[in-house]
Amino acid sequence: MPPENLQEGRQKIGSISNRTPVYANLLAAGTAGCIADFLTFPFDTAKVRLQVAYTSPSLAPTGSGTLGAPGPRYKGTMGTIMTVAREEGFKSLYSGLTAGLQRQALFASIRIGCYDSIKTLYQSWFYGDTGSSDDVSIPIKACAALSTGVFAVLVAQPTEVVKVRFQAAYANGGSKYSTHDAYKGIAKNEGFLGLWRGTLPNVARNSIVSVAEIVCYDVFKHQIIKNRILADGVPCYFSAAVIAGFSATLVASPVDVVKTRSMNNIGKYKSAIDCAIKTVMKEGPTAFYKGCMPAFTRLVSWNICMWITYEEIKKAVHHFYNS
Repeated sequence: MPPENLQEGRQKIGSISNRTPVYANLLAAGTAGCIADFLTFPFDTAKVRLQVAYTSPSLAPTGSGTLGAPGPRYKGTMGTIMTVAREEGFKSLYSGLTAGLQRQALFASIRIGCYDSIKTLYQSWFYGDTGSSDDVSIPIKACAALSTGVFAVLVAQPTEVVKVRFQAAYANGGSKYSTHDAYKGIAKNEGFLGLWRGTLPNVARNSIVSVAEIVCYDVFKHQIIKNRILADGVPCYFSAAVIAGFSATLVASPVDVVKTRSMNNIGKYKSAIDCAIKTVMKEGPTAFYKGCMPAFTRLVSWNICMWITYEEIKKAVHHFYNS
């Protein structure tokens, strides 16, 4: 490839989001997040069921009363999915989907849709450089992912609490409640701050996930294109997304377990730290990787769906605003 074309290709990487309005990136990221969430939701339900196994009885989605402890009846990702589908119906695999889509509409929009803008902003603050976003250093990228991830959690936390409650609940207790009932019930029975239960472990988890997912995807995508391993297209996005999903699973699983148990159990844990201590004392350190395989399956598949969809939507948006 001639030098001028190579330079042009490098400048093209990641430049789409910088040429479009911020609200367009928010809409693109939110849409891609919702599509990915819908396609991979059964894996997320399996992950939650495995993570709350052996704990105290699950809360009803409204926060009033319990639904019985799940017990050790789930085995593996596909085994859990098949057990839930067989005993509770296929629809139960999508219990909490409404709250999940509400979460992604807020969470993905902020965490991913704002990333490029915040990354460029931080680069200009610290280095006075507003050039290509792919020339940004990894520490700046990490700070940008951390910032958007934390803010996204604080905004979308109530939807996460309701989603987890629905996923952990049994059909005979959870299915009779609507998402609206769940929001009202939690606020009534646990106080308004009950909707932000588990915020600390969720902030910790999503800070790790945001850095692992977004920065890994950004860096590996850039390197794949820069070194001409793959062209800027779906195979490149797929490869970078797999690496991002694997990295996120590896570092986030322990915090994810603590987050899920903190949200789903009232009275048993005084704090996220108390939850972590009791978990390791009672079940050993391997408990922090309970539900790891469905988490891996879900995160990798979610990243593949999300990043490919997001990149393609960004291209369409870029074409719309520059045609």
